[in-house]
Amino acid sequence: MLIVFGGLPGTGKTTISRALARALAATYLRIDIIEQAIRDAGVPAGAVAAAGYAVAQDLAGANLDDGRTVVADCVNPVTASRDGWRAVAARSAARLIEVEVVCPDAEEHRRRVEGRVSDIPGLVPPSWEAIQRSDYQPWDRPRLVIDSAALSPSEAVAAVLGIVAQDRPA
Repeated sequence: MLIVFGGLPGTGKTTISRALARALAATYLRIDIIEQAIRDAGVPAGAVAAAGYAVAQDLAGANLDDGRTVVADCVNPVTASRDGWRAVAARSAARLIEVEVVCPDAEEHRRRVEGRVSDIPGLVPPSWEAIQRSDYQPWDRPRLVIDSAALSPSEAVAAVLGIVAQDRPA
């Protein structure tokens, strides 16, 4: 099974996806870690995002092919990145669950963004202004939407686990 999280920075994706990966004993792939490692290796900034998603998707496919559940934590801002994850699941004949984490309370979202301290050495999180200017395309397909202003992280994990449990063989 491949569970892909998307949403703007500061919405709570990492908190929720990391807890879900622990609950499922799943492989956890965080794009921020991969992208920072690529930057640290000297790859030009403009090529990092595409390279980060390519690396993560290949790692996801390899883990899925080994029978592991994979949780991917990424902004997943455009249709092309979302299609890439779909292709990974299809190639591996894995179930795909897409989750978009939102924080519709703008004051709360801004507070989170401005109060964040990176847990990845060298990573500078985007500013509130940068997030507001980002090209985050609306989703064009069904997905589980988690409102992180309305649900606690444990409630959000429970919501995803509820979807995971559906259509599972008895």
